[in-house]
Amino acid sequence: MPRGQKSKLRAREKRRQARSETKGLGGAQATAAEEENSPSSASPLLGERSQNLPTAGIRNTPKSPQRAAAVSCADSNEGANSQNEESSDESYCEDPLNDKVVLLVEFLLRKYQEKKPITKADMLKSVIKNKKYQFPEILKRASEHMELAFGIDLKEVDPIRHCYTFVNKLDLTADDMVIDEENTPKTGLLMIVLAVIFKKGNCATEEEVWKVLNLMGVYAGKKHSIYGEPRKVLTQKLVQMKYLEYRQVPNSDPPRYEFLWGPRAHVETSKMKVLEFLAKVHDTTPSAFPSCYEEAMKDEEERARARTEAKAHSSAMASARAKAKPSSSSCPK
Repeated sequence: MPRGQKSKLRAREKRRQARSETKGLGGAQATAAEEENSPSSASPLLGERSQNLPTAGIRNTPKSPQRAAAVSCADSNEGANSQNEESSDESYCEDPLNDKVVLLVEFLLRKYQEKKPITKADMLKSVIKNKKYQFPEILKRASEHMELAFGIDLKEVDPIRHCYTFVNKLDLTADDMVIDEENTPKTGLLMIVLAVIFKKGNCATEEEVWKVLNLMGVYAGKKHSIYGEPRKVLTQKLVQMKYLEYRQVPNSDPPRYEFLWGPRAHVETSKMKVLEFLAKVHDTTPSAFPSCYEEAMKDEEERARARTEAKAHSSAMASARAKAKPSSSSCPK
């Protein structure tokens, strides 16, 4: 893993540790509720919790994208933000598990790229070593990083032998992951953009998308250590793969562009899954975003009806074919 990406993982883990010491779920829900009712805020998608998203490591500092969003929204709190960041540095140094979390993320990403199986025994031998009693906590933190940065869940598939596998946030096969030339998954970036589009009424302007991505340190035309060249990924690769639709805003002069969900996004994920991802970023629950939650629930109901109708149609077709088939008992003379 490149040095820059390693430093980003360390910075993100440091913030997670500081956050766990100073913030509770109630604060997250309040932040999410406030965001839901303040569409004109400077960072309507990320709010004050964007440090949970993959960091960009601008100027190679530990400042998180969410921290940058908070500073941009409330300059008067600059002193408090600085003090909190110093506290984060101290917390990071004091927690002996952080280095193991970073090393485990590197190990898991390498296994993903090589498409090799993962076992608890391998993780203990290669990474955890003398911290085996802290393995559950280290694995939990590393799994969160894999989910938010790369859009990949780590699932235990054999509780007896403790074997694990990767599950993409999208319903993809192993040969069709959203990856780049270096085999680094881009599903995390896609899920963030899909969330922006959903939050903006199912259609987001290019400016709105980049406004959120910039807060994460992801800039058009600037190569990112995790996501590569993001403009190319969003406007070409993901459009060609039909996960995103990128079109000119009608009657715009000079031309402006907007993003919508592509047909594959509608098939391989859902508004509820994207909302769950957004809630994970905010350390809260989907219901903390009332209007989006209501729309996502309606979408789930429609999908359930469609599945029921499709199943009924398939059963009717199978029954009709069975009735039309000649009886096997009647033999020609």
